[in-house]
Amino acid sequence: MLSTPKFLHGVFPFSGKGLDKPRLIDDSMAFTVPSGHLAQPLYFRGGHTGSNLVTVTLVRDGATMRIFPMAAQGAVNIPLRVVEDVDPDTRLELHVAAPKGCSGEVVIDFGLVLI
Repeated sequence: MLSTPKFLHGVFPFSGKGLDKPRLIDDSMAFTVPSGHLAQPLYFRGGHTGSNLVTVTLVRDGATMRIFPMAAQGAVNIPLRVVEDVDPDTRLELHVAAPKGCSGEVVIDFGLVLI
């Protein structure tokens, strides 16, 4: 079976509302697995310019799947060692959360494969 890579990436402004209040980063940071395919998230790379801890959350149909914390003005590269199949018609989204008053830009490179 052939696989097809899919990437969600870009640079986006954010303004923190609280670490417990993640919000969709941007409409381009959402993806619905096409019918007839499975998806497997493979890696997350991200960074941000904010002065506090920031988290990016991978959300599957409204539920948290993974949380990626990033230190102040930090970056992470996380290969996902536990790879899960994501069913067809499932919506994946990337959300950002930061402390109130923290703002900046978040840089995202998220890779998955369709099988």
